[in-house]
Amino acid sequence: MYKIAVLGDYDSIYGFSSLGLTTFPVEMDTPVEEAAKILRKVADSDYGVIYMTEALAAVLESEIARYAGSITPAIILIPGVRNNTGNGIAHVKKSVEQAVGSDILFSDK
Repeated sequence: MYKIAVLGDYDSIYGFSSLGLTTFPVEMDTPVEEAAKILRKVADSDYGVIYMTEALAAVLESEIARYAGSITPAIILIPGVRNNTGNGIAHVKKSVEQAVGSDILFSDK
């Protein structure tokens, strides 16, 4: 059975541990190489889903791209308490478009 991990700054992710998810705090002042190393360690373990704050994902774009074609882990972006980019919604929208075949959020207003 796969586990679920949450990566991001401590203030954004600490509440997820109360839901039984494994948290991996990665502060924004962490060197990119160290943050990438943490992501690789988690991705190469028994984690099927990795939630990651948008701010951290913005720093680790090239590392995340390594897992784009893989079935696991699914890397899902979530908003943090600060430095949100809107990429989380964009990724969910893209996934829905691929699954459904059209933009379900399209509005002609």
